[in-house]
Amino acid sequence: MIEILKRSGIAMAGANAVVVGRSDIVGKPAAMLLLHQNATVTICHSKTRGLGAVTREADILVAAIGRPGFVTADMVKPGATVIDVGINRVTTQAEFDKYFAGNAKREEGFRKRGSTIVGDVHPEAFKVAGAYTPVPGGVGPLTIAMLMATPCARRRCGEGCRPMLRVGLHWRPDERSQE
Repeated sequence: MIEILKRSGIAMAGANAVVVGRSDIVGKPAAMLLLHQNATVTICHSKTRGLGAVTREADILVAAIGRPGFVTADMVKPGATVIDVGINRVTTQAEFDKYFAGNAKREEGFRKRGSTIVGDVHPEAFKVAGAYTPVPGGVGPLTIAMLMATPCARRRCGEGCRPMLRVGLHWRPDERSQE
């Protein structure tokens, strides 16, 4: 996630970042990564009062709540950067129509496979965003690339291929792990 923001030239220092989702696997680590980049971070969840008002203040909005289409267009500040971490399978026609009505290409794939993927952000919300990560094809492929790049970089640095206890997206090729 951080690598996506850096490579896209999205300033994190001083930015108001909101993470929707408080899981130990994604939400809290995402918040910590943003804090390490000097963003001002708010962690929210499905029970946060006035959630839409909080998310509309975000320059960077991270959706990691595990609910399909939970973040809607009215929850996104115009021009905000939206990072959609969610991966949710849609298997019924009613669900499909809720998110992708009129998208012929997506419907063809849905009919062929019997399912499709939607993130935690409703596709209509991307029209409001200034930049966003699509689902599929956004955070997931970068995570895989970073998982592959980190051991390769360690090997180039002469650290060998010892087992890694933690992997983060804060890796940069010019830095060594601080263990």
